[in-house]
Amino acid sequence: MRKTSEILRLKHQAGLTNRQIACSCGVGRSTVASYLERAEKAGLTWPLPEELDEEQLQALLFPAADDAARPGRPQPDMAKVHKELRKPLTTLQLLWEEYRTDHPDGYGYTQFCEHYKRYKAPLEVTMRQRHIAGEKTFLDWAGKTLAWLDPDTGESHPAYLFVATLGASNYTFAKAFADQRLPAWIDAHIHAADFFGGVSKLWVPDNPKTGVDKACYYEPKINESYQELADHYGVAILPTRPGKPQDKPKVESAVLHAERRIIARLRHQTFFSLVELNAAIRACLDDLNARPFQKMTGSRLSLFEELDRPALRPLPVRCYELGKWSTAKANIDYHVQVDWHFYSVPYALTQQEIEVRRCAHTVELLHKGRRVAAHVRSRVRGGYTTDPAHRPKAHAKHLDWTPGRLIEWASAIGPECARAVSHILESKPHPEQGYRACLGLMRLGRGYGAQRLEAACRRALALDACSYQSIKSILKTKLDQQPLPRQNEAPPAPVPDHHNIRGEAYYTQEAAKHADAAD
Repeated sequence: MRKTSEILRLKHQAGLTNRQIACSCGVGRSTVASYLERAEKAGLTWPLPEELDEEQLQALLFPAADDAARPGRPQPDMAKVHKELRKPLTTLQLLWEEYRTDHPDGYGYTQFCEHYKRYKAPLEVTMRQRHIAGEKTFLDWAGKTLAWLDPDTGESHPAYLFVATLGASNYTFAKAFADQRLPAWIDAHIHAADFFGGVSKLWVPDNPKTGVDKACYYEPKINESYQELADHYGVAILPTRPGKPQDKPKVESAVLHAERRIIARLRHQTFFSLVELNAAIRACLDDLNARPFQKMTGSRLSLFEELDRPALRPLPVRCYELGKWSTAKANIDYHVQVDWHFYSVPYALTQQEIEVRRCAHTVELLHKGRRVAAHVRSRVRGGYTTDPAHRPKAHAKHLDWTPGRLIEWASAIGPECARAVSHILESKPHPEQGYRACLGLMRLGRGYGAQRLEAACRRALALDACSYQSIKSILKTKLDQQPLPRQNEAPPAPVPDHHNIRGEAYYTQEAAKHADAAD
């Protein structure tokens, strides 16, 4: 306020000069002279009338400054202006231009802004902030809890109230949960989005561990599951400063109203399930949103229908499924262990760090943010789930072979080759152990030809040396082209029984005599 009355007192009662008055009141001499001249024109002397207050004195001294005194000056609807300012891209300059279009003889821009400033001054602190429709949703847990009783055991269980409110309209959502862990935190956001029928551009939470892994005003580290939820809805997360509730006064006020209008009203009631409790909360919540504002026209519901609902983004078509994140290393067999089950990834990622997202029915595997595999979740402990496309070509071809297929191939070479393959497979504890040897025979057949391989198998069987290495050696040394041992010779004659032939028993007795003599 101008120091008008003080200037008049010092002039007429104290008799000071204009220079002295200017020094005392901290204003210029020209200002003092102007005030005294205006008072003289208005017929004011000292002392001033007791019923004359400072505002009336200003009106007498500066009648031209009070545009409201001019007859016929159209008054802007400041309540409407206040609402319009919450809409995206709306400014006071634009609203003043629209006002002057309807009322060419209306206020200038400066006085228009001054009237809006006067209108806004009596409002609550939270209402002085400008919140764009559909821009921010503020979220938090209420400090007070509710309770419900287990009808079977009579045990009391706490219920934690989650509160979310939209910035422009203060439209509020509230629901009780059994705890404040990550699944409840994610589920609360999903229910809030369904309740609003859309999502805002920003979520403004506090810094709970379920939402923020590392609190930092400049670069907060958001929980991976929470960030994934935000990505699913196309929302950005903007945590407040740690320990600064003034950064989210909207939800602080909403929590206070929820505690007074919901928790306090239900304090004398007994509930036997969370479902029953949330039904009572919903009734109180509807009443809270429909309750008229004390210092503004309308209610949270009416402002929501007018401001936030048209500005919210639509919900995604697919429902979000919560996934738990972890990291694992792909083993040398290109499988990743998840809950004691093994899932395959492309073999090129062997020994690489893999991100694991576990859902109720699926397991997703990602490398550097890109999904490389997805499997149906298995509960078989120690089991393997393998996508054939993840195997190297050599492994895939190896697993395509079966004992029957190998014998069928060998039969096409010849009967001796088929016998050799069967012998190799039967000589191993498990047929799969002989696959490589049989595949080696196939490679020998491509190098030496079917005829030579058949001959080499015949010779190996005759010598009772049927193995990959033996057959390879026979082919390398060209023994397959030689006749089999004694193939064309008669069997040797038996040793005759004659007294001049000492035989084996003689040499055995002689050996025993020498042993006794040595002792």
